[in-house]
Amino acid sequence: QVQLVESGGGLVQPGGSLRLACAASGSIFNINAMGWYRQAPGKQRELVASITTIGVTNYAYSVKGRFTISRDNAKNTVYLQMNSLKPEDTAVYYCNAMRRVAPGNYNYWGQGTQVTVSS
Repeated sequence: QVQLVESGGGLVQPGGSLRLACAASGSIFNINAMGWYRQAPGKQRELVASITTIGVTNYAYSVKGRFTISRDNAKNTVYLQMNSLKPEDTAVYYCNAMRRVAPGNYNYWGQGTQVTVSS
């Protein structure tokens, strides 16, 4: 089992910045990728950004150029630096880890952290 704990959410004004962190523990071996998803009220959960163990990143078009995902492998932690925040970025942000255990893959989720962008 993989445990994911998010932190760093909060209230920020439009144009401001936040950095989210997600620490992984437990059966962290064979994690192929980690990422951030978000879900706003009444909306589906959507991918924000992801990063593989070798550093390949993927971003939602709406955040590309504003958000940066990174990993600290020594700390088993993934970060999401969010700059130039907009009200439409308001959502609960969830950390995700994908672990490959032959013959299948398993996804794990954190509890979520609220990000509110408002003036």
